[in-house]
Amino acid sequence: MIPVTTLKDRKVALFGLGGSGFATARALISGGAEVTAWDDNPDSVAKAEAEGIRTEDLHNIDWSQQALFVLSPGVPLTHPKPHWTVDLARAAGVDIVGDVELFVRERRAYAPDCPFIAITGTNGKSTTTALIAHILKSAGYDTQLGGNIGTAVLTLEPPKAERYYVVECSSYQIDLAPTLDPSAGILLNLTPDHLDRHGTMQHYADIKERLVAGSDVAIVGVDDSHSALIADRVERAGVKVIRISRRSVLADGIYAEGTKLIQAAGGARLPFADLDGIQTLRGSHNAQNAAAAVAACLAVGISADHIRAGLASFPGLKHRMQPVGQRGRVVFVNDSKATNADAAAPALSSYDRIYWIAGGLPKAGGITTLAPYFPRIAKAYLIGEAAAEFAATLGEAVPYEISGTLERAVAHAAADAERDESAASAVMLSPACASFDQYKNFEVRGEAFVGQVAALDGITMLIGPATGEK
Repeated sequence: MIPVTTLKDRKVALFGLGGSGFATARALISGGAEVTAWDDNPDSVAKAEAEGIRTEDLHNIDWSQQALFVLSPGVPLTHPKPHWTVDLARAAGVDIVGDVELFVRERRAYAPDCPFIAITGTNGKSTTTALIAHILKSAGYDTQLGGNIGTAVLTLEPPKAERYYVVECSSYQIDLAPTLDPSAGILLNLTPDHLDRHGTMQHYADIKERLVAGSDVAIVGVDDSHSALIADRVERAGVKVIRISRRSVLADGIYAEGTKLIQAAGGARLPFADLDGIQTLRGSHNAQNAAAAVAACLAVGISADHIRAGLASFPGLKHRMQPVGQRGRVVFVNDSKATNADAAAPALSSYDRIYWIAGGLPKAGGITTLAPYFPRIAKAYLIGEAAAEFAATLGEAVPYEISGTLERAVAHAAADAERDESAASAVMLSPACASFDQYKNFEVRGEAFVGQVAALDGITMLIGPATGEK
């Protein structure tokens, strides 16, 4: 835990008692703050009271006495309308922040020079975050991984010299971190997302820009127009910018040329690494993620050799295009996190011959947008509520069976792939659906897939079934 000592003996109001909210309340109390917490869910309030956290309806507190208001990132700050607590805090002139802001204040107070890499973007940020942390850990550095990737930032170890922080930041977290100041900040890309919470694409982009604008070194993917303009603006403001691209040759920066990452500077272009053969970094989207990771690690002083070694040994992000097993020429890929068609596209674009397990609770639009990848699919195995709908979409374009269950789909796909005389193929769970018809969440679905793969005869597991790690 990181005790929030910068608010010692001061009154702090807190709203939102989910996972990160509880962690924040504990960190504030541990640091000596006088916390008053609340939530719209009575069960959350009761749980906080049972743990000794002081609770009170924030309608009833004296806001003039509060030094700060801490808001959980899941609670609306601006759109579709500010939460009622936001209106009360603003009326009293109380600053509104989130847990990432508390972290950066503690870092500045106790270890301002400890390396801090922050990652954001519409797509790819979790993989990039995990890849950077893996490179650092495999090189022997004291590495703390947290933020939007699933570990609340204030549950990490306290800042100290030579401790590296790798923090994934959502737009909600950035919006609540006005003094965010990473050593290296990454903006991977921008496409419309979360506009229900940000109102317009421009407002969404403006929030994302704050992360790189406050960085010592800004690493920006320039393959979309919003991000390219941000790179230019931030550079004009005096921030050092490293541009990355998976589509274009750059005069300065790091870009992908097929599977090769090229480092360009002053007109000179030198090969840095080749991702060919790294199963966990297949596809142009992962080339962008790897380019960002390389740029960030170089920016905080990691040697090129350590970076290359970390790329080569990356086990992949659990449930996201993760190779989990191998049998002969067949690789088994867990892409359970692909809960809609857009999320399934990167995996389908990364393999040439696929035995595709798809289905679950369907999303609007189904899989019609995946038609360009149908020629790559040797056969589809359809499960869950979406099976009939997906079968109608596949029609005569792709051979399919309605397997019904994941267990049956894995068994049939594995048998068919084993008989395939092609040079290589993939049995891939990339459902393009939510899991809730048959599984609690995509993680449980992914673990079920891993367990069923592990039970196959003659399989070589690439990860541990219980941990998802190499």
